[in-house]
Amino acid sequence: MALTGRTALIAALGSLPVGMFAPSWAGILAVNAPLSIAILCDYALAAPVKSLRFTRSGDTSVRLGESAEVHLTVTNRAGRRLRARLRDAWEPSSWITGTEQSRSRHMLTVPAGERRRLTTVLRPTRRGERQARRVTVRSFGPMGLAARQGSHEVPWAVRVLPPFTSRKHLPSRLARLRELDGRTSVLTRGEGTEFDSLRAYVPGDDTRSIDWRATARQSAVAVRTWRPERDRHILIVLDTGRTSAGRVGDVPRLDAAMDAALLLTVLASRAGDRVDLLAYDRRVRAQVQGRSSGDVLPAMVNALAPLEPELVETDARGLSAATLKSAPRRSLVVLLTGLDAAAVDEGLVPVLPQLTRRHTVLVASVADPHIQEMSAARGTVDAVYEAAAGTQSQTQRRRTAEQLQRHGVTVVDATPDALAPALADAYLALKAAGRL
Repeated sequence: MALTGRTALIAALGSLPVGMFAPSWAGILAVNAPLSIAILCDYALAAPVKSLRFTRSGDTSVRLGESAEVHLTVTNRAGRRLRARLRDAWEPSSWITGTEQSRSRHMLTVPAGERRRLTTVLRPTRRGERQARRVTVRSFGPMGLAARQGSHEVPWAVRVLPPFTSRKHLPSRLARLRELDGRTSVLTRGEGTEFDSLRAYVPGDDTRSIDWRATARQSAVAVRTWRPERDRHILIVLDTGRTSAGRVGDVPRLDAAMDAALLLTVLASRAGDRVDLLAYDRRVRAQVQGRSSGDVLPAMVNALAPLEPELVETDARGLSAATLKSAPRRSLVVLLTGLDAAAVDEGLVPVLPQLTRRHTVLVASVADPHIQEMSAARGTVDAVYEAAAGTQSQTQRRRTAEQLQRHGVTVVDATPDALAPALADAYLALKAAGRL
């Protein structure tokens, strides 16, 4: 049984004349006895909670930062009208901080034998599976003095997907890809190293492209045209170790790396290349393999949604072995990891020869924009010390990048907002140069 504020108010108002005019046990009994009887009657007339039936429907997935609607249908199978306050409880990260109270509580009235549908609007603040906890109902009597209370387990889950904010860079990169592939009208012939077709020679064509055998079989001079390579294999490797847990700006490094991976996935699949995913720290955390160009992005998004950083040191040898197993033939391996000097020197550098011997390797890392701000600080003693520390950190990252480049690795080091387009540009440059 739960008592309401109305009951407390009536009891307080009834105690005033007793305390003022008849302060005795008899006076207290004269006020509280009728109130107690009214409370018991009100409790008895409240619709039972256990007989209620609940069903859910609505969204099962949503992008991070967007809203999802989950509908809860309440069926009153009792013979009395239901007047209730309902709390639809979800995990705390299902709402923006401070809005849970208003979004999870509902007032409803359901006549006997009827049903009503409530809508709970979720706005998750973290990726992954957001689970419904339970539905708690407080059923009030007709006088509003007492209430029955109970809970029901009504399971439902909403998968929160990565936001893919770098989608805005896709049109410009696709235009460059079409230009590279020769599908748009440009002043110069698109670059590439894969044979496309033969056409008639026109003044200005490179004489090295003349196909003399084809020319001998026909009356006109024929030249070869080229296009960027197709059906190449790209393996995106996400390092989910401890360095991916650090927050850079407003997001963890892992989230910025995911966003870059999604943009590269869409761009490469549009280019006709096959894209796979491997997330690893000390074991495989997520993997996507063998998907078609139309299925790879949904599969990638679903695989990345529940992925969280692990506070362990990444096993570089295990990562290399898993990479070689996932890419048995020559591929472009895109490793999204940190450029910390110690982690690279002790972990990545010793295993690089195994990877670069068989694959083209591109390392992408998330740089902290605050370090750049520190390096430019001046004016006070503290600012000068911060500038020295920032400059030292940038120098170490630059030396680490140069060390990787000496091993034949392409390095992309950019801030969270710039990482995705920079990685896409590096992919297009490798494709134009025929290095895939």
